[in-house]
Amino acid sequence: MLTSALPDHEDLMQRIARDLIDSYDEELELEIEDRNIDGLDPASRTNDKAARQAYFKELFRLQGELVKLQDWVQHSKQKVVILFEGRDAAGKGGVIKRITQRLNPRVARVAALPAPNDRERTQWYFQRYAAHLPAAGEMVLFDRSWYNRAGVERVMGFCSDDEYEEFFRTVPEFEKMLVRSGIKLIKYWFSITDDEQHMRFLGRIHDPLKQWKLSPMDLESRRRWEEYTKAKEIMLERTHIAEAPWWVVQAVDKKKARLNCISHLLGQLPYQEVPHPPVDLPARERHADYLRQPVPASMIVPEIY
Repeated sequence: MLTSALPDHEDLMQRIARDLIDSYDEELELEIEDRNIDGLDPASRTNDKAARQAYFKELFRLQGELVKLQDWVQHSKQKVVILFEGRDAAGKGGVIKRITQRLNPRVARVAALPAPNDRERTQWYFQRYAAHLPAAGEMVLFDRSWYNRAGVERVMGFCSDDEYEEFFRTVPEFEKMLVRSGIKLIKYWFSITDDEQHMRFLGRIHDPLKQWKLSPMDLESRRRWEEYTKAKEIMLERTHIAEAPWWVVQAVDKKKARLNCISHLLGQLPYQEVPHPPVDLPARERHADYLRQPVPASMIVPEIY
């Protein structure tokens, strides 16, 4: 069987280094609150300063729109469910972080369910997912979802053939029921190449801050790339329905994937900016008989920075 040639060692190491740099940028994005992009000086981390600044500028603009979307969801009592699926290291978690970064966690929350326990394995398959569905005025982002059965469970042999086929018989009706109940259901598949996943896994191996992301299941998924491809193709074919179609995000370039996904998400909902009355900060009350008590030195966290 013919396989695509892997990049040479020098090129591979450069790509891993760029991926590590990108991971540091991710942390920078999650910490920056100052919107003055011109104040950033990332020249020490990349030669393409203009592209990086353009990315941050567009990310912040889209996040501003997400805040408007959140207000509209809450004000108009919408119920929104967004599924994020894709191969390991495809970038699902990264875009979820960017979507929720500046939103109210009481309105926009993430459901990332662990493997089912012994009790959950005896339940109706969709039962534990249904418990996380939104009430009015809420958005729920599923970091992997009930489609585990069509992917990892199928490939790794965690479900029987009968359970697999029952899933495909049930899931279209389940999703149609969600939509009829008033839930807006949006499904994303993040697509990366064989070579890109290989490089990202190596990047995780070489980055001690990311090694926790490499579970034995992740490593096994790398070996079974083709089996996962077949499972994905069957899943998309059998569950792409008019009420809840699949949307494929090209995710080899992580930054572009984030922007494209957020922009597309905003276009799926007819949100409008909700007017808010001006906010007036009330004056602090002061009482002559109040005396603030000192905090014991033994309770103070040492200021070593």
